[in-house]
Amino acid sequence: MLSLWQEVFKPHSKIKRLGQLKGKKHSEAAYLAGRHSRVEEVLRLFRIFIEFLRGTRALHRIGPAVTVFGSARFNEGHPYYELGLQVGKALAEAGYTVITGGGPGIMEAANRGAQAVGGKSIGCTIALPREQNPNRYLDQVINFYYFFVRKVMLVKYSYAFIILPGGLGTLDEMSEAITLIQTGKLYDFPVILMGKDYWNGFSNWLQDTVIQAGATTKAELHFVHFTDDPQEAVKLIKKATEGIGLNLIALNSTPK
Repeated sequence: MLSLWQEVFKPHSKIKRLGQLKGKKHSEAAYLAGRHSRVEEVLRLFRIFIEFLRGTRALHRIGPAVTVFGSARFNEGHPYYELGLQVGKALAEAGYTVITGGGPGIMEAANRGAQAVGGKSIGCTIALPREQNPNRYLDQVINFYYFFVRKVMLVKYSYAFIILPGGLGTLDEMSEAITLIQTGKLYDFPVILMGKDYWNGFSNWLQDTVIQAGATTKAELHFVHFTDDPQEAVKLIKKATEGIGLNLIALNSTPK
């Protein structure tokens, strides 16, 4: 109880990793494992509120942004890392802030690409059982403890979502964005899957299984796109954002 109280009132303190807890339950795992005393539940809810408050304050003035999702396991020299680099550059040059999960791999590539051309680069990192250090190409880092708070922040400030090759975490983030849009909980912002060969199986499954079975329709997924061209991705995003009256100033434009 005391440790939970300390966690609530020291939100900026370093968060213990699972491997350092010496047999004790990880706080988020304990929270999601069932009910606890009413005092514990209220304290955790207060801590969750603090995380939402810190996130909204930190991200309030970042400007029009696009979130880039992708694996932490594709490092420099990998074709998908290079794709992430080009995506980050293209987005920043068009005037968008680039948001990622702040970690290594493709996240690093997108942040690096944005910084390379003078764009804004933001990382929303997460405390994990295995240390996830922020990459070195971030103008601003916001660290989260609860996965679901972090996912809300990655969605809330974005006008589009670019999904680069990744694993189960990327799949989770992608499906959440698609579900929010499909159910009308989020505007019809583009969800753009890049790395067409990588996502080919997913595309076929949607067409040949999900749509064929009637679990969804092609019309409901009109906002989902597949491309390997960063410039095409930017055009799709600009078309959507201009449709809601958002005017951007490109980095390579000359002020009048």
